[in-house]
Amino acid sequence: MAFLAQEPPNSARPATQRRRHAGHNPIMIPLLVFGAVVLLAALYVAYILWPRWPQGPVSLNAPSLPIVVSGVTFNVEPAAIRIGVQRRAGVQQRVDLSYLWPSLVPPDPAVKPTVGAPLDPNERVFVTLSSGDATLPLMERVQTIYPRYLVAQPVAGFPGLTYRGFRDDSPYQGEDLVFESNAPEHFLARCSRKGVTNTGVCLLERRIGNADITFRFPRDWLPDWENVANGVDRLVARLHPVN
Repeated sequence: MAFLAQEPPNSARPATQRRRHAGHNPIMIPLLVFGAVVLLAALYVAYILWPRWPQGPVSLNAPSLPIVVSGVTFNVEPAAIRIGVQRRAGVQQRVDLSYLWPSLVPPDPAVKPTVGAPLDPNERVFVTLSSGDATLPLMERVQTIYPRYLVAQPVAGFPGLTYRGFRDDSPYQGEDLVFESNAPEHFLARCSRKGVTNTGVCLLERRIGNADITFRFPRDWLPDWENVANGVDRLVARLHPVN
């Protein structure tokens, strides 16, 4: 009987242990608070140190701006950017540029075209940086799309160049594919033919990553195509230097 009288305290011991285990860990709340403080501190440091580009107006004589097009970073002189709203650093879908030819320096912003002194297209090369996500690279178009629209036979052009005309019933009517005979990937342009209201314009493309660089210049430059190709190479290297 005495043994039975002492049994209730012993039977109550597991319930006490369950209550103790069911309670909160006394160090859990301080750990959670400490973790939250560390996370907030890390976010604050990342915010402070994260690189930022100026968002205000950029002076035309400012250093080159880092502009990202389709994930590719370009270094662009503000004076070369033709459209004011594009004259900012950061991510953009398209940027329009112009350079004097053959010096390849940005135009003097103080010189404005007038009725008596219009812009001479032979003095500038126009460049467009744009996303190439929605288009095939140029050489793939040459191999898969253009052949169905080209005339059967090529013709010799200026020394070192070959011409392939587009058919009159094609979307590229009135244009020629002009390329370096021995290295088409180095110099290949689509050039419109001269007409009553058209002096002839050539479009030459280079692709870096998913970004396209399109050069627009007069067809009259084709006799000097080797210097044009060298100028394109220099501009590409300047816009997107390889480290």
